[in-house]
Amino acid sequence: MLAEIVVYGRVQGVGFRYTVMQKAIRAGVRGWVKNNDDGSVSIEAEGEEEVLKDFVGDLKKGLHPFVRITDMKVAFHPEEKGYEQFEVQYY
Repeated sequence: MLAEIVVYGRVQGVGFRYTVMQKAIRAGVRGWVKNNDDGSVSIEAEGEEEVLKDFVGDLKKGLHPFVRITDMKVAFHPEEKGYEQFEVQYY
């Protein structure tokens, strides 16, 4: 299963992408995280349905005190893209 996630709030310049990557690796989720030009952060994550749902729920927990999530859009899709690991994208 694939989850497309966009996170809004104070999520850039506060270590959020690296926290997401650590949570993904711990959960066994594959995909990527990157900053968007509008100040939001996009995430594509693949894994088992329950693992992804737990991962999405965990994104709001245990964050750096400077991170402030105001909204999160999540869309689940049955198809996967075949990611082999989780990484931070810089473009």
